[in-house]
Amino acid sequence: MLPSGGGIMTAIKLWMVAALSIAIVISIVAQAPQGRGGRGAALPAAPVVVAIPTFKAVNGPGAVYPGLQKLPPGEDLDHYKYIVKEYFVSGTAQGQPYTTRVLVRRPSDAKKFSGIVTAEPMHSSGNSWMFHFTHMYVMSQGDISLEIVVGSPQLLQQANMERYKELVLAAGQTNEILAQVGALMKKNPKDGPLEGLPLRKMTLMGTSQSAGTVTAYLPAHVVYRLEGMKAIYDGFLPTSQGANQLPKVDVPVILMPTMTEVNAAAGRGNPYRRPDGDMPGDQFRIYEVAGMSHNDSRINPTYEPDPCKYPVSRFPQSAGMSIGLDHLIQWVDKGRIPPRAPYIATDGLDEFGNVKGGVRNTYVDVPTMRYIAPNEAAAVPVPNPSAMVAGRGAAGPGFFCGIAGYQLPLSKEQLQKLYKNKKDYQSKVEKRLNQLIKEGWFLPVYKDLVLADAAKEVIP
Repeated sequence: MLPSGGGIMTAIKLWMVAALSIAIVISIVAQAPQGRGGRGAALPAAPVVVAIPTFKAVNGPGAVYPGLQKLPPGEDLDHYKYIVKEYFVSGTAQGQPYTTRVLVRRPSDAKKFSGIVTAEPMHSSGNSWMFHFTHMYVMSQGDISLEIVVGSPQLLQQANMERYKELVLAAGQTNEILAQVGALMKKNPKDGPLEGLPLRKMTLMGTSQSAGTVTAYLPAHVVYRLEGMKAIYDGFLPTSQGANQLPKVDVPVILMPTMTEVNAAAGRGNPYRRPDGDMPGDQFRIYEVAGMSHNDSRINPTYEPDPCKYPVSRFPQSAGMSIGLDHLIQWVDKGRIPPRAPYIATDGLDEFGNVKGGVRNTYVDVPTMRYIAPNEAAAVPVPNPSAMVAGRGAAGPGFFCGIAGYQLPLSKEQLQKLYKNKKDYQSKVEKRLNQLIKEGWFLPVYKDLVLADAAKEVIP
């Protein structure tokens, strides 16, 4: 029986939306490079419905591999009352069987789940760096963090072979595994990794190497689909990356190159830059945050002790990255079109040595420091480097300092030119901060962090 009255119009509108979505997918597939899956695997020539893999909960033996660096007290999983559950997911990708690990970080009180899943492929270093960068925002919202292992399981097996001996992943399977795991989450069986919690939208994000995994997945996104040719992931957030232009897809994408990528690509005209878009099939933003470098050296224990020539940057990477994630989630979940931002200027710095343009914040608009990228290794290596730095041997300091930024204090004369006294400085920070929050360029969850930083500054 056909619906009547308004029901007919609703049905027609839904059919038109579905038809438009399928048409966009077909158009994107036709324009996309064919034959390779971004990780050495062939892609289907036409969109296909992916298989749903099997799963099982894992509770031992031994401890779970956390996939997460230590978070500061008051910002960790216990503080936000989050729990961690682990699952093995098995299926066939590129004609070969696989078993991978997914980690679910969710509110212990299931009623506080927001309906949003922020998925990410585990970084090759064995960490969920995007969750690390955005942990305060994600957990304050009640979002679920989903980590998916797509590379070699060697790190996990070295940590606990007995627990992880079943893990098997082959070269070329990455894109299909991401698609199948995502499809499992969208199917969301009651005994599955999401425990049947009401999922509304799911994004896929990554940073640096894991951002490369995300961007390599974009061509696969338009061919690996759910029933009805629906998208598996509802939006993408690659950060700390800016090599080439990203392909257009049928869901929102926000790219966040940092000052490191802007500077590295400046001589080549920053080829990753392309116009922002709001139309179906090209919903796209580039956000370059002024003051932010490739890696977080504020709370990342890699930089304890500091192995670099110049004092590592204490710019709050979490606050910068979370702006992009929040705008992406609002875009895919509420249809709220995000603001556009200018690029970071590559033709000179402001009078205090900070970049011009980009997504602004109090650290560069009400400055006490110059924020510069990249850093470099200290001439004399520190005698007790962190495990991450030591793990790369003699090249460790150069590598990690090269992906960090540094900060240098403004002179006494510059500070006196800017501020009457400390009270005046703090007042200007709070005024600018409130303006940025109102305009959507800063998140209230980080307000106390900024004010606490301002309270520590010494103003002559």
